[in-house]
Amino acid sequence: MKGGLFHLCKRSIVRKRANYLCEYCHSPERISTTRFTVDHLIPKSIGGSDELNNLALACRRCNERRYNFVAGYDLETKAVVPLFNPRQQIWSEHFLWSANGRTIIGVTPIGRVTCKRLDLRGCLKSG
Repeated sequence: MKGGLFHLCKRSIVRKRANYLCEYCHSPERISTTRFTVDHLIPKSIGGSDELNNLALACRRCNERRYNFVAGYDLETKAVVPLFNPRQQIWSEHFLWSANGRTIIGVTPIGRVTCKRLDLRGCLKSG
């Protein structure tokens, strides 16, 4: 999303709605060296819109790894499943923190393919 007061207002709404956390890895924006990006859940390159229900707050790492992918292959079920969508799904139903509280584990097909695509197993819990 670029430029204009309208887009700045949307960005503010998206950031507040996400409680200033990446909606994928739950990293807090306050400890990042750069502001988080507004991610299109359905990328504009494949027909997604700038509507609020298609936007999520993402740290740079998650945004870059997600790129324009919307699905992945789950090795356990041998099925193609959608990536996690924070507008339609609840994070805690698809992910949990490891016993030491330092890495994210996908516990459903959606969680597993999202962890693989975004390399969430490499994310450390901070804050």
